[in-house]
Amino acid sequence: MNSLEKFGKAMSFEEGPLPVDFGANPVTGIHCSVVEGLRDYYGLEKHPVKIACPYQMLGIIEPDLKDAMGIDTESLWGPKNMFGTRQDDHWKEWKTWWGQTVLISGDLEISETKGEGFYAYAGGDTSYPPSGYMPDSSYFFDSTHRHKEVDEADMDWHDNVEEFQPVTDQTLDYYKSMVSAKDSGKWLAGNFGGTALGDVSMVPASMLKDPKGIRGVEEWYMATMLYPEYIHKVFEYQAEMAIENLKKIHKALGDQVQSIYVCGADFGTQIAPICSPDTYRELHMPHHKTINNWIHENTNWKTFKHSCGAVEPFIESFIEGGFDILNPVQWTATGMERETLKKKYSKRIVFWGGGVDTQGTLPFGTPEEVEKEVLETCSILGKNGGFVFSSIHNVQAMTPVKNMVAMIEAVKKYNKG
Repeated sequence: MNSLEKFGKAMSFEEGPLPVDFGANPVTGIHCSVVEGLRDYYGLEKHPVKIACPYQMLGIIEPDLKDAMGIDTESLWGPKNMFGTRQDDHWKEWKTWWGQTVLISGDLEISETKGEGFYAYAGGDTSYPPSGYMPDSSYFFDSTHRHKEVDEADMDWHDNVEEFQPVTDQTLDYYKSMVSAKDSGKWLAGNFGGTALGDVSMVPASMLKDPKGIRGVEEWYMATMLYPEYIHKVFEYQAEMAIENLKKIHKALGDQVQSIYVCGADFGTQIAPICSPDTYRELHMPHHKTINNWIHENTNWKTFKHSCGAVEPFIESFIEGGFDILNPVQWTATGMERETLKKKYSKRIVFWGGGVDTQGTLPFGTPEEVEKEVLETCSILGKNGGFVFSSIHNVQAMTPVKNMVAMIEAVKKYNKG
């Protein structure tokens, strides 16, 4: 059974071998340090790992490593990264503080301050304050605090939509060239951007040199309660722009893309929801529904919703809002028991991810513990289809390769029956 056939079973809620995804989405990736370790383990060609997402330092998983791991997906990301620089065909070497040499966007500028860490600049322009910061004890970047104090008497919602622009012909040509180079036998996941509604990783706008509006994470969350009409205006504009862009993208690519990453806004902490389900239904869901309805009415794409944490109270609304896929199943969070979720939502939404705990077992357990957890999760979530194997969010830096291999082999063992 090939990759698309496995996905066909999973998406139709039919029993079958589990499809496997790593690297198709910005929340199912593998840290570059682990990608390098896996390439060494499998005896693949040695060369610096290309960085798919410098913000999270995710490595590009090349076809030879996909084959070794049994990955069933391909990724279609935009031509620009989170810092607003192109990385389609222009790369340069950068040596990380942990000693790994990687390839980053040729236009991305990173400076080092001894005793502090590394700073990345939006658009590669060092004449503006940096938009990203990696302490010299961290393995990824965080957004810097560049937001200015908001004057309540002079608030303009247009300031919060500067980054949402019409898709260009150049970008459409890029997508077409990338699709033609992909393995048509694998599931192609589109990550086109522009559809994130309230994703706090995007609110600070690390790709903009001088962002305006409400750009602080704390301020944004408070604004959802204090200025709901402002947020609605932002979301309405984003949804309208998103649909106009998706029309052009679909015209260019058709249904060669199988799924689309619509929203990555998190609604859960480890122990509880971030907001009430009513707030989600009133503020977010109408706009999610607008985007998802257009996709379902005009394409064959499946819609992908990422939300970490204790989000069980939202799942019914995610389904009503038109999402086909929920990523991940963070069953380590409160109220997210695997058996309960499978029983309650089986055949109504596809669970993508949750195969192994990336905060505990995978980085800190033994290979035997990893295998046990993977087999147990697959037997619960994989029953009667509706499950795509991936980990709970991205594989973190320095995760032991032996544990990664144990995970991979356990999935292969499960699929063999």
